[in-house]
Amino acid sequence: MYTRILAALDNSDASERVFEQALELAQTLDAQLMLIHGLTSDEDGSPTSIPPDVGTNNYWVPGTMTEITFDVWRKTWERYETEGVERLQRFAAIANQANVNTEFRQVMGNPGKIICHTAQAWNADLIVIGHRGRSGLTELMLGSVSNYVVHRAPCSVLVLKAGTVPGLASEQQTGAEVYSR
Repeated sequence: MYTRILAALDNSDASERVFEQALELAQTLDAQLMLIHGLTSDEDGSPTSIPPDVGTNNYWVPGTMTEITFDVWRKTWERYETEGVERLQRFAAIANQANVNTEFRQVMGNPGKIICHTAQAWNADLIVIGHRGRSGLTELMLGSVSNYVVHRAPCSVLVLKAGTVPGLASEQQTGAEVYSR
């Protein structure tokens, strides 16, 4: 039986569905819920990890960053962090209203590693995560957080596949090639 469920969330619309599924399981199983968001520049809608230099047509050249450019980047990153915490707080409030003991964490770094580390440190029984439907070259270049988690998690993983989660692209929708192993 699952008593500690970790929900891996990001900035996508699919996080709503991942949260709803994790909450439903936590209510049904009388489990605790942990909401986790990994801050990364690889996430859709996040600021870049290397600030673009406003003075060079938005291309950052080493040694050309000005104090103004850095300040713009810093404020953009702080807004990204704040929006992430506010989303986690909103989800946690919903879960707590539903009488599910819920906590959350937002950590900077590689999302897959953060999810697996948090699951182990928190003694999670189950991780609920979405899958964008990336495959082939796209997955090779951008990686797949869900694939990383499935292969390295210290517990069971429930992957909400593309097409079953509103907001996630299916392989047919993205035109990505499918490679079988």
